[in-house]
Amino acid sequence: MPIANQHCVMNKFWSSLLAGATGGLLVFGALKWMDRSEVEATADTQPAPTVRQVRFDESGGPGLFDFTRAAERSMPSVVHIKASESPQTAAQRYRRTNPFHFFFGDRFFFEDEIRPRSGTGSGVIYTRDGYILTNNHVIEFADEYQITLHDGREFKARLVGADASTDMAVLKIEATNLPAIELGNSDAVRVGEWVLAVGNPFDLTSTVTAGIVSAKSRDINIIRRGAPIESFIQTDAAVNPGNSGGALVDVYGRLIGINTAIASPTGAFAGYSFAIPVNLAKRIADDLIQYGKYRRAYMGVDIAPMDNNIANYLGIPFVQGVWVKALDPQGSAARGGVRPNDIITKINNRPVASVPELQEIIGRSKAGETIALTVVREGREKTLHVQLRSRGD
Repeated sequence: MPIANQHCVMNKFWSSLLAGATGGLLVFGALKWMDRSEVEATADTQPAPTVRQVRFDESGGPGLFDFTRAAERSMPSVVHIKASESPQTAAQRYRRTNPFHFFFGDRFFFEDEIRPRSGTGSGVIYTRDGYILTNNHVIEFADEYQITLHDGREFKARLVGADASTDMAVLKIEATNLPAIELGNSDAVRVGEWVLAVGNPFDLTSTVTAGIVSAKSRDINIIRRGAPIESFIQTDAAVNPGNSGGALVDVYGRLIGINTAIASPTGAFAGYSFAIPVNLAKRIADDLIQYGKYRRAYMGVDIAPMDNNIANYLGIPFVQGVWVKALDPQGSAARGGVRPNDIITKINNRPVASVPELQEIIGRSKAGETIALTVVREGREKTLHVQLRSRGD
């Protein structure tokens, strides 16, 4: 190819390349200008909202835990209880309940008709020398008790004491160096935290189930004897017949409650179970061990939960607490200066929001102890110092 033609071709090549580059830059610049214009238009017509991110303080949350560790620590402390009537007790019951015996005596008394009752439940080793916590309803019909430990050893037990109004009982076996359970603090238990139920449902020994605390200070009107105290810890850990008297423990294996009842239309677990708080159970157990009965402080008040209707009736702003409807003049409250229509809001500076909560706090107090009772009277707050007395003091 002649040299002149070569120069001509090269000139056309560079001209085309320069034109293409210039065109590309113009298109790129136009696109950027359009994007900027759209952003500015959007900013003018739709102001971007300020984003606020919610952050929770996790410093006070529970530490790492392992269900296996809690189970290993608590299972050796939970026992199987078989409660039975002796033949003599069964015969006495038969004489009391047989209508023909009232009219005809032992002529209508047939030994082959007597069937001693028996049942099973759970218990918790309270002390290393053999005191065992359980429910009153597990043992109340019986006079013979057989305890089977987690390691398989069996012991005969005796009844130390029982209290129907709180559904608590204490048994005693003759043994030493037993694996007593570590006690927790039921006041510190929070709704939503993990718990384990340890017991012997359906005679299946050493069974562990898990759930969370779903409520506290729950009253389910299940104790129908005496002046009941119901301030249960409510959980969704599976509890069934045979679990009664067993342990409700936290994720460290510490006892926080005695499993007592279930809410069920069938008699089996249907979603919720209830446990006596350990702080109350300990108070009752110590009295049963020392005195053989629960020496309960007597406030002598007729109370109801505060609500808007009561506030309107009293002509005061609503305040959370417990309304005093009436008083026994001989009760601790009346002697300490409490009056009808007072609203109890705190005990020893601890807020009180419900009747079960108040009953639990008083139930854990001892006769002779003085408590600081904060009340709202005619719209004004007042603190009274009430010395607790036993009934009849």
